[in-house]
Amino acid sequence: MTTATANPLQFLNPWHRPAGALDLGPLTKGLVIASGMLMTAICLLAIARAVLGLSGELPHLQNAVIVFHVATVIPCVPLGLYLLLAPKGTAMHKQLGKFWVALMVVTALSTLFIHDGMRLSWIHIFVPITLRAAYLIVAKARRGDIKGHRNEIVSLFLTALMIPGIFAFAIEGRMMNVMLFGWG
Repeated sequence: MTTATANPLQFLNPWHRPAGALDLGPLTKGLVIASGMLMTAICLLAIARAVLGLSGELPHLQNAVIVFHVATVIPCVPLGLYLLLAPKGTAMHKQLGKFWVALMVVTALSTLFIHDGMRLSWIHIFVPITLRAAYLIVAKARRGDIKGHRNEIVSLFLTALMIPGIFAFAIEGRMMNVMLFGWG
């Protein structure tokens, strides 16, 4: 017998689909899963510590732009992870994808207003990276360059979302660092 026997109940599995241009390779998929799940778990832990009053003083909450920035970036982590792993090309994928890109752009632009006088630091390098990637994600999808679309999304997720996220927890005194470790 040369053909594989199809499972008659496979249509019940929403994750079943033939491999396509948007599917991630095993190494990339592992990196996306590991980083996305770890960052989501750390964010949830930090938020839980803050809500329970275990994180110490949070003067950052007096800055509305910081609160707005954190409120827009935190959903990007699990949503981006979901979009990278879930079935592609569906109406839900397209709508959630547009929402994710919009959140990433709003998050990036909000960083420009955190400090008085729009003082910038080295971490603001991710603003133009995000804006460029957001443009290319949409442009490549509209052109039908699905492989390029996927590569831009993966790159944006792993660079402009994960790298600043790591620094948000690692640099002493930043809000997420204080929420997680209580160091202020």
